[in-house]
Amino acid sequence: MDQHSIETYAPQLNGQHNNAGGYFVAVRLEEFSAASLAATAVYSRKDFYKISLINGHASYFYQDQEYLFDKDDWALVFTNREVPYRWEVHEGTCNGYACMFTEDFLPLPVHIRPSDWAVFNGNAPSVFKLTGKDKIFFEGLFLKMLDEQDSAYAHKFDLLFLYVQECIHGAQKFDAGAGSRSQTAATRLTSAFKNLLAGQFPLAYPNQQVTLRTPQDYADRLAVHTNHLNRALKEVTGRTTTQLINERIMQEARTLMLHSNWTISQIGNSLGFEEATHFARAFRQHTGKTPSAFRQ
Repeated sequence: MDQHSIETYAPQLNGQHNNAGGYFVAVRLEEFSAASLAATAVYSRKDFYKISLINGHASYFYQDQEYLFDKDDWALVFTNREVPYRWEVHEGTCNGYACMFTEDFLPLPVHIRPSDWAVFNGNAPSVFKLTGKDKIFFEGLFLKMLDEQDSAYAHKFDLLFLYVQECIHGAQKFDAGAGSRSQTAATRLTSAFKNLLAGQFPLAYPNQQVTLRTPQDYADRLAVHTNHLNRALKEVTGRTTTQLINERIMQEARTLMLHSNWTISQIGNSLGFEEATHFARAFRQHTGKTPSAFRQ
């Protein structure tokens, strides 16, 4: 499929944004063209996570490995924002479904990020060859996504998130013991860091403040050097300590903007910004909007 035909179809997929600015779309691969796998290349940008349910005689190349599928096979594949991948179709065409979403698609009160799930962060298999029974189960989830994304239901993104979660947990159950067997020092330290970070939220009242604000604060609490913590987090999540802290703080900022009556100054102060201008600058860099514009 050429780039022009991809762009011609893409506008039909616009508008699937939630209140936080996150993006979600589910598609039937065969609706693009015969070169259905290539059609999703427009969504290969690094800010998208993708789950694909694919049938066809093809090879999937990921992390220097080749996964070969016969024409009658169904595969469930998870791809993250960091690791390159490609498909090679050997015969005929490939059909199936895919859903793509940004990190901000997750509901604001949810304190988990896509990289926390093992199928996306490399701590578990991300490619699965399905039995007939499993194919029916996952196809049912994708059909629900397709129906719901076009609905007028006010809380449809909450439902879409649940379908994505069910898809992820259904896959992780295939190898339920892998997480505990593959634990390394880096994954253990990352888990401890994430627990500390999550424990600071949500903020319940205006004079409550985050107590751990910098990489040094977390390193001291975890009794490790900041460089060691940063290397571990980068290895497991692809993010630096500062990025993970700032992302979570901005997530809380968006939540408070939408769901509290706190002033912008109170929100910034609670999140550790000494000056309102510093908070406004950081918020705009993260969201593309000023706090006032975002709240409106």
